[in-house]
Amino acid sequence: MGDARPVVQREVVSFVRRSARMNPSQEKAWRDHADWVLRVPTGQRSTSVAPDAHLDWADAFGRRAPLVVEVGGGTGDVIAAVAALHPERNHVAFEVFEPAVASTLSKCARAGVDNVRVVVANGVEGLTTLIPDAALAELWTFFPDPWPKKRHHKRRLVSPAFAALAARKLAADGVWRLATDDPGYAEAIRAVLDAEPALVNRFDGWAPRWQDRPHSRYEAKGIAAGRAIRDLCYGIREGVRQ
Repeated sequence: MGDARPVVQREVVSFVRRSARMNPSQEKAWRDHADWVLRVPTGQRSTSVAPDAHLDWADAFGRRAPLVVEVGGGTGDVIAAVAALHPERNHVAFEVFEPAVASTLSKCARAGVDNVRVVVANGVEGLTTLIPDAALAELWTFFPDPWPKKRHHKRRLVSPAFAALAARKLAADGVWRLATDDPGYAEAIRAVLDAEPALVNRFDGWAPRWQDRPHSRYEAKGIAAGRAIRDLCYGIREGVRQ
């Protein structure tokens, strides 16, 4: 008889896990603000979320408030700045790169905000498992990896399945804010979101730049290279939430 061991399929993810080595300032931020990092049970991978994982967001923040989620928060340029502008909201970042999480903690501390929590996990799994349906005031996906090679397009974060997931998680008056500096990805994102029946574009085409969003270092590099920034903003179509 042959080997009866089950075949394990590799899951396609939209990110590359980089080195977890931190510099001294990042290590200090991690130590000083470890209570802002929320731990959840993992699955097979260290960045996965166990299917039965749960977080009580009111307990995590010590209050009930409108919930905002950023998938792929990077080093925290956006969430730290916007959380300072909107202390009335609870902000959550899903990020798999631990040194970036440490930088986020440091920026939040410098901004004087305590309404940010970070989950070191795959944002798609976190959104699926940890966020209740119709719970989000806002969802952010700013400058997701465009995976420009055609054979890698399956790794792109914004897909029909992710659009359907986002639509389930947004409240009736919630908004999904997106931005990219890759023209091909911008068109692909817009096509995907336009095809999701539960979503509607809040603008006639591309959205104006969201005034609360600061220029991140990544965005600044794109602008310096001559790349146009495309913003999009979608909400729940009227009648979807009864």
